[in-house]
Amino acid sequence: MSQPPNIDGVLIQWGDRLFYPGNRVVKTKPQPKLSVLAARQRAAAIRERIEATVVRRAPQVMVKVTGGGRGMKAIAAHFRYISKNGRLEIEDERGETTRGKEALHELTDDWRFGGSLIEDVSDRREAFNIMLSMPRGTDPLTVQWAAREFAKIELADHKYLMVLHDHQANPHVHISVRVESKHGRRLNPRKTDLHRWRETFAGKLRERGVEAEATRQATRGSSRDYDPLWRIKAREDGRLRKTFATAKSSLKARGSRAEALAAWQQLGRVLGASNDDADRELARSIEGYVSGMRTGDVDRSAGRTPAAEKTSKTVEMGPGR
Repeated sequence: MSQPPNIDGVLIQWGDRLFYPGNRVVKTKPQPKLSVLAARQRAAAIRERIEATVVRRAPQVMVKVTGGGRGMKAIAAHFRYISKNGRLEIEDERGETTRGKEALHELTDDWRFGGSLIEDVSDRREAFNIMLSMPRGTDPLTVQWAAREFAKIELADHKYLMVLHDHQANPHVHISVRVESKHGRRLNPRKTDLHRWRETFAGKLRERGVEAEATRQATRGSSRDYDPLWRIKAREDGRLRKTFATAKSSLKARGSRAEALAAWQQLGRVLGASNDDADRELARSIEGYVSGMRTGDVDRSAGRTPAAEKTSKTVEMGPGR
């Protein structure tokens, strides 16, 4: 019995829609044809992503832009916060580590004068605050290593410093990055950039043998809407008088989830028609996963953020400007 034609081609077509949305080709531009070997490798990568998502339920990395300073006062305050006023070790873009209040003063001066002058208060954003997190039980030093390698790739030519927090439920790393690069270019992350950041972080974790995925919420059938920090604090203090929705319900969010569901169904059909036993088993796993998407019972493996540090500016939404 011969294998149905072009299974790999269909896998690539629908898998790219699910897992690599930033790689979509504009319709007016013809998509380059892959060689047979390249197509086989691409399809194998799609199968691996499917298995990690629907079979192994690999933990989801979390990369969040949690704000950013509009002047040196705000940036220095964030330095003090993430380092616990200098008690935790701080690592800069050169890999040099330091701690203590005196070190914080030196870092503040270095950022203030290391490029265009950053005034105490500025009308424009001068730094981004980023947090990279994994679920409880992940080795903190591995998370730190992956965050370090992530920064070398994604934040090259920028001043940045990072601090590991391993004293809370989820090991996570805070990174502050100077918006202006050493060449005068300004960092301006968009939604596609943020998704790539998650992919980079997850890839580095996998290099160290840690199961990690960077699947979009829509792909997982999730619709969670994270509370901003002020709302969390107000709720904890008993000052929150209004109930807010906990799920994204916009037309765009519903459309994204519908597109993801359609893509999963197409992948299930093509794998189910395969002559390969492993493909057909994967198709059955997709069927169970799709059922869970419809009932909202699949999004259990995403990295949880310590409650006191949650914000609404997740990788799915991008930073406020």
